[in-house]
Amino acid sequence: MKPRLLFLCHRIPFPPDKGDKIRAWHMLDRLAENWDVDLGCLVDDPADLRHLPVLQARCASVVARQTGSRRQAALRALLRCRPGLPLSLGWFHEKGLWDWVQAHLAAGTHDACFVYSSAMAPYVMGPRHPGMRRVLDMVDVDSEKWRAYAADARPPMRQVWAREARTLLAFERRAASAFDRTLFVSAAEAAQFRSMAPEAAARVDHVDNGVDLAAFDPALPTPSPYAPGTQAVVFTGTMDYRPNIEAVCWFAEQVMPHLADLPGVAFHIVGVNPAPAVRALAARPGVHVTGAVPRIQPWIAHAAVAVAPLRIARGIQNKVLEAMALARPVVASPEAFEGVRALPGRDILVAEGALAMADAVRGVLEGRHPGLGARARAAVTEAHDWNATLRRLDAVLPVRETMTA
Repeated sequence: MKPRLLFLCHRIPFPPDKGDKIRAWHMLDRLAENWDVDLGCLVDDPADLRHLPVLQARCASVVARQTGSRRQAALRALLRCRPGLPLSLGWFHEKGLWDWVQAHLAAGTHDACFVYSSAMAPYVMGPRHPGMRRVLDMVDVDSEKWRAYAADARPPMRQVWAREARTLLAFERRAASAFDRTLFVSAAEAAQFRSMAPEAAARVDHVDNGVDLAAFDPALPTPSPYAPGTQAVVFTGTMDYRPNIEAVCWFAEQVMPHLADLPGVAFHIVGVNPAPAVRALAARPGVHVTGAVPRIQPWIAHAAVAVAPLRIARGIQNKVLEAMALARPVVASPEAFEGVRALPGRDILVAEGALAMADAVRGVLEGRHPGLGARARAAVTEAHDWNATLRRLDAVLPVRETMTA
């Protein structure tokens, strides 16, 4: 009989169509090979409930609780706000899921608990349960994202984001000390957190993000979504996420004018829920906003170059790994390149600032970087295959050790 694992996630981990859900799904799928998994998760998009049968087939049991609208979640965060605590903890608190978790913990039937994201840590941070190993995947140092938001915000949001950064870091440190292991998405992210939380340094580890090399295989035939003669520059991502919004606005406004003389060049912004600022970019010459698409692969596979001009970024960017897996030349900002195990100039181009990024993109479009896409595919095949990266997860939650603890 398999040992039993309680797996908690702040979003339903299927379908794996955005950054946090991609990592959560692959971790869940890997752990379910050797564990009977009881999954508890939150659902912020009711449409995702149709995917429950996939999770139910993979897990021993599944509880998925809806969080309501963003307005309801924001109100819940405000009502649960307490001095010294971050707002995000209240945002992800759901009473039904809380009661379900507490009942499981009281029964004492689980050998281990895996918590995905720091926002879910409070669900299991009560009294320790003998024999139950607790692992927290923070993924990123999320408090640093709020610190970056505060740095260029105006009052009163500057004060709001600064408070969130300060209180969340304090909570991240407490959580890391409470769990047996705390994971991050890259060695660099783990090292940064160790420097910020030295008291928990011995408990910190990392599991690199991977990419589905079969799903993002350049050999798979896909029809081109672009008009003939287009030299497509593509950006992919969830387009109501602030770092993505800022990245595409900056690229369209600051970089594209330097490329306007190139024949057929067009910037395609591909991803769900484009914010008003993103939709407005479609009025600019050579800029196209698609919204949701059935499959992201054709838009990447037939692009001349993929760009990741993020200025606020944490961890490893899936958009970069996916484009590299599809053997596309990638031009990334230093922030978007962090954590990617590849060699700049050989496997990927890294450029800082509008002129440098425009020159790098122009170089690709003018044929100055032959073989860059093929080397990109080779790099992620070697360093970011999920089968390889998740071996570190196997070591963090070893089945034999837990069963005999």
